[in-house]
Amino acid sequence: MITKIYIIHENDEWITQLKRELDNLNQPYETWFIDELELDLDSAPPQGVFYNRMSASSHTRDHRYAPEMTAALLSWLKAHGRTVVNDRDALRLELSKVEQYCALNAAGIKTPNTIAVNSLGMMMDAAIKLNEMPFIVKPNRGGKGTGVQLFYTLAGLQSTLDSGGLGESLDGLWLVQTYVKPSDGCITRVEFIGGEMIYAVRVDASGGFELCPADSCHVNDDFCPTDGVSAKFSIHQNYQNDDIPKYKAFLKANGIGIGAIEYAKDESGQRYVYDVNTNTNYNNGAELKVGGEIQGMRRIAEYLTSELARL
Repeated sequence: MITKIYIIHENDEWITQLKRELDNLNQPYETWFIDELELDLDSAPPQGVFYNRMSASSHTRDHRYAPEMTAALLSWLKAHGRTVVNDRDALRLELSKVEQYCALNAAGIKTPNTIAVNSLGMMMDAAIKLNEMPFIVKPNRGGKGTGVQLFYTLAGLQSTLDSGGLGESLDGLWLVQTYVKPSDGCITRVEFIGGEMIYAVRVDASGGFELCPADSCHVNDDFCPTDGVSAKFSIHQNYQNDDIPKYKAFLKANGIGIGAIEYAKDESGQRYVYDVNTNTNYNNGAELKVGGEIQGMRRIAEYLTSELARL
């Protein structure tokens, strides 16, 4: 049996470039599309390297239970000692902002002040307790910025609650969180592959956050920071960040072989990490603007190839 690279995913568009790069490297691979799947727990998985690209936003593509099946699949792989890039712990963080913030805080990485509730009836009390304006409300499990809303007043939140305009949260948890306004109008996304930083991307957030470089999020709401203004991506030149060792240690401790850390920096220069993305996508236009010498998907293909060679 040929030992292969297995790509676990639920969105064909997000793996097109990766497949092309693996073809260029002449590497054997197979894609496992996790929407409807039969998993025989008494069987043994094939030998190979398994790259988990399951996304928290799968439900926005009508793949509601793909993450749950992926969790079962990853447990099966772990039980048989298979090599997994972005394991069950990584998936746990991908699917829960609460899990992310608890893990980040434990690693000494600062996050925005956040209160979690599991009832819309508790939302106003949480916002009052937070006592910061403006503030953000978002579902614990979203993806692509889905459901994120920015409020400037408590009255604005109450109005949205009364009208039922807050939407739904898949797991029933909502977060009320300090809004960190980027001092330079930009947020930063730091990309890591195999435990090493490959580059950091500046995202122009002057018109609002657009959280996914590959798949723009447009939530049409008066209070939403992703208000339809296209963010502009550019790769940092001569990037400096003394928190990089902390980021690396955090990723390693949480089973994230490939992922990104996103933060905003306030006026005092303090960085606040608000998202950990374990299903990272890259903006090829930004890569080409700096010569295209470093391309994320190419680096992933090379990393998976090296992991396969280790077997």
